[in-house]
Amino acid sequence: QVHPGVLKLSYYNEYKSYLSSPMDRYNFQSQLEHLQSKYIGTGHSDTTKFEWLVNQHRDSFASYIGHYGLMDYFALVENESKARVTFNLLEKMLQPCGPPPEKPDWM
Repeated sequence: QVHPGVLKLSYYNEYKSYLSSPMDRYNFQSQLEHLQSKYIGTGHSDTTKFEWLVNQHRDSFASYIGHYGLMDYFALVENESKARVTFNLLEKMLQPCGPPPEKPDWM
């Protein structure tokens, strides 16, 4: 049996070999920037902890709404109708982590 750390190291070496030349690194960085500009949830270098948490919560709520089996389960557990549970989740998506924190003056 292979130790899990050895397996991770082999993945790292394989990943490192893909980015062997500076041009490969540039292409990888430009693809990453393209994804970050296209999809909000992927974040970027200036993403705050609050923004990241809001994205995580919204993605989770959207996934719950999209999986009808989960909605059935939530409705059963909360003793509410499926429409009410969906409405509550949609309401929570507005400010899932509360109001945003105030930014310091230097930002």
